[in-house]
Amino acid sequence: MRKFGLDPRTKLFMIFAISLIVMVNSSNPLQWGIRILVTVIPIILMMLEGKFAAAIRFAVLYAVAVLLQIFFLSSESSGMISALITGYCSIFAQFMPAMITACYAIRTTKINDFMSAMQKMHVPDSVSISLAVVMRFFPTIKEEYGYINDAMRMRGIAMGGGKVSKMVEYRLIPVMFSCVNIGEELSAAAVTRGLGAPIKRTSACELRLTAMDYITMAVFVLLTAAFFASKYIG
Repeated sequence: MRKFGLDPRTKLFMIFAISLIVMVNSSNPLQWGIRILVTVIPIILMMLEGKFAAAIRFAVLYAVAVLLQIFFLSSESSGMISALITGYCSIFAQFMPAMITACYAIRTTKINDFMSAMQKMHVPDSVSISLAVVMRFFPTIKEEYGYINDAMRMRGIAMGGGKVSKMVEYRLIPVMFSCVNIGEELSAAAVTRGLGAPIKRTSACELRLTAMDYITMAVFVLLTAAFFASKYIG
């Protein structure tokens, strides 16, 4: 049985719906409210699944970006620095909902559940295997970079030993070699587990859409419809 958490198909639907919303600019309070709401929902879901640190970090970053954007737009300040801050905050606030939802989906979805969901959706193995490898690749790289930082710190090397050029030697080069090794290991793991075999793959996990999944998808359908109705009809 699956503990609290949404089905991977519901998470993919959330990413699709939010991606449609973030591709369109908000021009009235209702659209801004919907944009903020679709940002808050994945943050709350992330907290419910125990990812408190990531959820709080995303909430603070999004709040700061929105508040800075509102401040500089309302103050009507001029100058290059003000324009740069406003532009960066606008882009950050524009695409942050999709980034938060994608991070929530990756960090709370097991690969077995994801592959089972892809199979139920009749997605070709070439697509589902590639997505599964990507989902495991970036978290593994992040973990490996943490190990490299710890090793450099133990050797008394901080920020390239005081030389920015040494960052390439001390950190980027080890990360590049780690990327190659991790890619090979993930490919070997996929072959070992039989991914891409000509027979139908079985799974120990039983995925089933629950009432929470249907409610979540209904909420996002309504929010998306209200957003575009307010944008092009209202």
